[in-house]
Amino acid sequence: MTSRDASHDRTIRFSIGPDEIVIRRKYEVVSILNDVMVAAWFIVGSILFFSESTTTIGTWLFLLGSVQLLIRPVIRLARHVHLRRFASSAPDDSGPDF
Repeated sequence: MTSRDASHDRTIRFSIGPDEIVIRRKYEVVSILNDVMVAAWFIVGSILFFSESTTTIGTWLFLLGSVQLLIRPVIRLARHVHLRRFASSAPDDSGPDF
């Protein structure tokens, strides 16, 4: 099957193993917390840009938020690896991508 065929595959698969559900939920929570923290760094950094005396710390918070944006794909990769190790065969990862 080519990658084009795979992207058009409309097969629905359900995997309802209790351990897999727990793994997915843990990674989802970590991903949500990461997203909230990224938003907080950018909001606070934006507010600090209103005053010249706090521009430097605002810049550092923007940098921190940008680095933390890299954490999201790392969380996704860790989840994929964890599920692959957990399953006897490669899991169908049709669930939400956190």
